[in-house]
Amino acid sequence: MATEAPQNMILRVIEAERVRKLKLSSRPASVDALIEILKEQLELDCDLSLKYEDPDFDGKLTCLVDIEELPQKACVHISLTRDSSSLASTDTLSNVSSPERLSRWPPGPFQIPTFAFDVELTLRDGNAEFEKNEKPLQLSRDQKHNILDKLASTIYGFKAYPSDKEIAMVAEALVRKHPCLKEAGSDIGWNGWKNSIKFKMGNYRTKMRRAGCQEVTVNAGKRSRKNPENEPSHSNIKRPKRAEVNFLPNFPQGEDPSSLDLVWQAIVEEVKKTERNLPLISQMMQTTFALRRQTIVMSCPPVKELMDLWPALQMQSEVYAEFQRITNQNLPNTFYAQLDRHTPRLMALFRQKASKTGKMADALAEIFSVHDAQDDMDMDEPDLGDVPVALLTTVSDDVPSPVHYNPVRVSVILEGDVVLNLPRLGDAFVVMFGLIYALHLSYPKGLTNTFEFTQKILHGLDDCKLSPKLQSLKNDLMLYV
Repeated sequence: MATEAPQNMILRVIEAERVRKLKLSSRPASVDALIEILKEQLELDCDLSLKYEDPDFDGKLTCLVDIEELPQKACVHISLTRDSSSLASTDTLSNVSSPERLSRWPPGPFQIPTFAFDVELTLRDGNAEFEKNEKPLQLSRDQKHNILDKLASTIYGFKAYPSDKEIAMVAEALVRKHPCLKEAGSDIGWNGWKNSIKFKMGNYRTKMRRAGCQEVTVNAGKRSRKNPENEPSHSNIKRPKRAEVNFLPNFPQGEDPSSLDLVWQAIVEEVKKTERNLPLISQMMQTTFALRRQTIVMSCPPVKELMDLWPALQMQSEVYAEFQRITNQNLPNTFYAQLDRHTPRLMALFRQKASKTGKMADALAEIFSVHDAQDDMDMDEPDLGDVPVALLTTVSDDVPSPVHYNPVRVSVILEGDVVLNLPRLGDAFVVMFGLIYALHLSYPKGLTNTFEFTQKILHGLDDCKLSPKLQSLKNDLMLYV
């Protein structure tokens, strides 16, 4: 019986700032075998792990543990760990910690956790009784306390400051899973649970504040009976506003500002080198993430000062890594995947608007005329002194045009200064969006809809809060997806 010939594998391998195409004559025998091949081909002398873009989950990154899971044509991401030769002397990196939260708020129904064993038994019997005669269950004080405490800790695992709508989602999910908890005097059956969960979250934040959790400690010291001179309790609250998962994490275990300052100095020196050790920079940036967030969130220094302080944020790969630390989302992969998904419908909608009359229609018509002709033209350099956020396109010709498809370079402008130069407009926009998150900047007023479209529709970050315009656009897009 003839054996099946081995199939070639084609891999797109992404590592730091390098992207390589790799052809293999056959599927490696194991994940470890593939790692050895990649080490040899890419000349990597360090430990590494692999993730791949899983086609079963819209290209989301998934850890590669079984070589058979890898498609014949796949995109593989390399995560470098410790390089013994370059990190041996850096003792302070021994306790590198991952971000505190690894998951964002679930997009679908909230999954109610399992409660204490005795509570689960009571709920099981209560649900059976409710199914027979619709009689609500009467919980003891301790049982209700266990339910609320478990819900609060589960919610805190996603975010410290859930919105009113998110708390309502939890209360609704609780009563849906355990109908015996439905409130007889409420039309919706869970309004009282919602209020109880909201109150419990406040108590839970107090508990975490006393435990030293920086994310909530930062908002302590507000006005109270004992401290009437302090600022009002609801003023200047520092909390995530754009679905940041790791907004203000604690320092890694065993680290403090003094020890992390040594790592920061090492980052500055490494970035100055002509041949940078990218895995080392990445690991040191991970180590100092909490220190950086404290400076950015609590002090809010100017962009130029921050970029001088953390020069690694002028590297495209580190902007992407910082966005991943803050949101647990791959910035370029998600952006381009969703943009590809929606571009045909967006182009159709914009062409419809361009066919009408008015200033907006005229501007769109001019852009489409350039797009259809694929002209390469230039525009006058503007005064950037008061520009908070912008992309400056440099081209070879001197003919004014509203859009350029083949620029010499595209510069990312923040607060009037060039912070990064890139060859493609799309990459420049993605980096600019990542820096807004990394530096905790506000969206410029005139571009709020653009950035909220990118955040909420393309990336799905806090997409339950859409303005009427964005909701209308999302409805139009979803009709054709």
